[in-house]
Amino acid sequence: MSDGHGPERQFAWLWAAHGTSALGAWLAFGAFPLIAIQVLHAGPAQVAALAGAGAAAAVPLGQWVEFRRKRQVMTATDLVRCLALLTVPTAFALGVLTFLQLLLVSAVVAAADITFRAASGAFLKSLLPAEDLLVANARLESTTWTITIVGPPLGGAAIGLLGPVTTVVADAVGFLLSALGIRAMGGREQRPVRRRKERPRPGDLLDGWRHILSDATLRPLFLNTTVFNALVMATSPLLAVLMLGRLGFAPWQYGLAFALPSIGGLLGSRLARPLATRFGQHRVLVVAGSVRAVWPIGLVFVGPGTGGLLLVIGVEFGLILCCGLFNPLCATYRLRRTPTDRVARTLTAWTATSRATTALTTVLWGVGGSLFGPRPALALAGLLLLATPLLLFPLRPAAPARA
Repeated sequence: MSDGHGPERQFAWLWAAHGTSALGAWLAFGAFPLIAIQVLHAGPAQVAALAGAGAAAAVPLGQWVEFRRKRQVMTATDLVRCLALLTVPTAFALGVLTFLQLLLVSAVVAAADITFRAASGAFLKSLLPAEDLLVANARLESTTWTITIVGPPLGGAAIGLLGPVTTVVADAVGFLLSALGIRAMGGREQRPVRRRKERPRPGDLLDGWRHILSDATLRPLFLNTTVFNALVMATSPLLAVLMLGRLGFAPWQYGLAFALPSIGGLLGSRLARPLATRFGQHRVLVVAGSVRAVWPIGLVFVGPGTGGLLLVIGVEFGLILCCGLFNPLCATYRLRRTPTDRVARTLTAWTATSRATTALTTVLWGVGGSLFGPRPALALAGLLLLATPLLLFPLRPAAPARA
C-alpha cells in the first residue's frame, strides 16, 4: 500500500464514483417518463416499455465482461451512458426528439448500467478480502440512501423550474464524473485469463443462471429478491395514482412521503455490520428479508389528510429500514458464494432478471389497477409479499465459493 494505490484508496475512488453517478441518477429520477408524457405525448404502454428496455441486451455482455479488466469496463459504460443521455437534450433543442430515440437511449443506458454493476461487483470481490466486503457494501448502500433523501426533491425542483431535460444533463454529468473517479484510482489491474481455450459458445450466455439455480445457497435468495423487488416496484405507480389523484395529496406531500423514510435506509445500512457481527450474517439476512415483507400491506389502508400521510411515511420507513439492512448483506452473500471467474455473469443474470420481472409485473399491476382500482391491486401485491419469506427458508449460511 506504500505506492498510494492500495485497496483502501481504490475503494475510496470507487465509492466516490458510485456517489456521483447515483446523485445524477436520482436528480433525473422520473425524467424519461415525464419527457415521454409531456413532450412526446406517449401512452401508458410506451412509458412501461421505457422501464423494461435494455435488460435483455445486457445478458450477452456478462460473458464479455468476465474476461476484461473491470475498471476499463466501468469507465467505458460510464462514458457510454453519458454520451447516450446527452443525445436527448441535443435532439430536444433541435426539435427532432422522438419516442424511438428515447426508447433506444433507455435501452443503452439500462444495458450499460447492468454491465457496470456486474463489473463493479467483480472488481470489488477481487479488490477486498472477504471479511471487508460487508463494510464496503454497507458504505455503498448508505451512500445510495443518503442521496435518495436529497436527490429526488432537488430533481423535482429542477424539473419544475427548468423542465425534465435539464436533469438528464445532470445525470450525464454524474456518469462523466464517475468515469473520471474510476480513472483516478491508480494501480494496475490484471486481465482475467480463461480457464479453457475453446471459443465461447451460445450456451455460455446461460452460465450466470446456471450458477445461481444450481447453488442451493443462492437460488432461494435470487427468487426472493426478484419477486420481492418486482412486487414492491409494481405498486409505486398505483400508490402515486391513489395519493395524487383520489386522495388529493399535493406533489410535495407525495415527495415527502418517500424522501423522509429514506433515512431508514441510511440507518439500516449503518446497522448491517454491527448486527451481523453480533447475531451472524445469515440470521440477520433472513430476519430482515422476512420483516420487510410485512410493511407494504399497510398501504392499502392509506386515507386522506395528515393521518394518511403519516401512515405512508411510517410504512415506507419500516420497509426501507429493513431493505437498507438486507441489501448490503445480500450483496455480500452473493459475492462470497460466487467464484471470482463467474461474478460478472452471475450479477448480470441476476440484475437483468430482476429488471425484466419488475417491468412485466409493473405492466400487469397497472392493468389490474385500471380494471379494479389501485386499492385491490395494492392489497394483492401486499398479500403476495407476505408469502415471500417462504422463499428464504431454504437459505443456508454463505460458505466461501470454491475457486
